[in-house]
Amino acid sequence: MYVYQIIIEYEGTNFVGWQIQKNGLSIQEVIQKNLSKIIKQKINIYGSGRTDSGVHATAQSAHFITRTKISNKFLFLNTINFFLNKKNISILNIKRKKQNFHARYSAKQRFYKYVIVNRMAPLSLEKNRAWHIKSILNTELLKKSAKLLIGKKDFSTYRSSSCGAASPVRTLEKVIVSKKGSKITIIFKSKSFLQQQVRSMVGCLKFVAEGKWTLKKFKLVMDSKKRINCAPPAPASGLYLFKVSY
Repeated sequence: MYVYQIIIEYEGTNFVGWQIQKNGLSIQEVIQKNLSKIIKQKINIYGSGRTDSGVHATAQSAHFITRTKISNKFLFLNTINFFLNKKNISILNIKRKKQNFHARYSAKQRFYKYVIVNRMAPLSLEKNRAWHIKSILNTELLKKSAKLLIGKKDFSTYRSSSCGAASPVRTLEKVIVSKKGSKITIIFKSKSFLQQQVRSMVGCLKFVAEGKWTLKKFKLVMDSKKRINCAPPAPASGLYLFKVSY
């Protein structure tokens, strides 16, 4: 048996998310069906994480097991991408891995990127691929509030009610805020995240940056560990699974 890791890019707007669901088309389902067709055996793929409906990926990591050795990497990539590209999905790379490799459980760090476009004019090129905010955002306040999120904490405030994680405690190792022109990018680094954690944190950061909350209020909301105190989560359109390291 052979274990292969694939690196995947996708535009998540028209999907119910990564994971196979009964209520619509998922990225996992599309890739599995096409892999099974090409390899000529039933293939199951396992992702590094479950991105929600509307969330994108620049480097989702997944693995699958097959009886067939893939000897021609370039032919395989050209063939699979011929079918997937119609759905705005691309396999960027494929690597053979050791038998104990698992895309989810072997991951050491996950990086999520959130993109905000802060301007009056509506989005054309980046429609459904960023959060369009018209109100002026204070980038310095955004950076100061983002620093408060770093460390090992109980992130219950930012946890979706449907989150199945055993514990709300996570270690957020890094939050990087950068601005170029009207585009603000926030990168979050952690071994793992709670469901809707990143979008909820960004929603609260936005409240500070536009002057609705003080830094003190932001910290009180975070420390309350109560979901009811959280600002509305940022839309899925601005969120990207940016990188997974092993």
